[in-house]
Amino acid sequence: MGDPTAFVRAHTRLRPVPSLPGIRLHLADDPFALWERTPPGAGGDVGLPFWAFVWPGGVALARHVTEHPQIVAGRTVCDVATGSGVVAIAAALAGAAGVAAADIDDHALAAAALNGAANGVDLTMLHGDVVSGAGTDHDVVLVGDAFYDAQIAVRVLRFVERAHAAGARVLIGDPGRAHLPRSRLRPVAVYDVAGTGHLERSEVTRTHVWEPA
Repeated sequence: MGDPTAFVRAHTRLRPVPSLPGIRLHLADDPFALWERTPPGAGGDVGLPFWAFVWPGGVALARHVTEHPQIVAGRTVCDVATGSGVVAIAAALAGAAGVAAADIDDHALAAAALNGAANGVDLTMLHGDVVSGAGTDHDVVLVGDAFYDAQIAVRVLRFVERAHAAGARVLIGDPGRAHLPRSRLRPVAVYDVAGTGHLERSEVTRTHVWEPA
């Protein structure tokens, strides 16, 4: 598979993130061109390099944490399916006591580490399928745009509900994915996320932040 960090550096550019002033990420220009270049297995089971782009659910959640730093300030945070690490970075910048960026993809963790360093924050990398665990020992659990697949959605929901029952504050960012279990959640905030035209159907995507009902 080669060196994930070198691969991320070679196929992305460090650039600002629309709607998130002050945050810069290593991002790719074309999702499909990069998909073709990504080594087998580098994207976990799904293949698409989610780490090379900012998705509206993650951006909305990062904005919410940025605008309401009291959610994470002084608390430990786990960013589930971190991808580029944008949510984890926002939590760290908002004053979290410690932030774990969790993903099954080595390239995502490499990207999150590079992006954390580019923004002057330290993230703890958690490699593996954290949603299969019994719960979490973190104070806050953040989930950005993880309900795009039916099977994954079921597993993430179970984890979210276990973490919530254990006392963690859980927030989910989602732009209206088909598998989001709305009946078991309540909306907290809504954002219009710009700059998503190469991944979504429009340049601006209305995106909600949710929590367990």
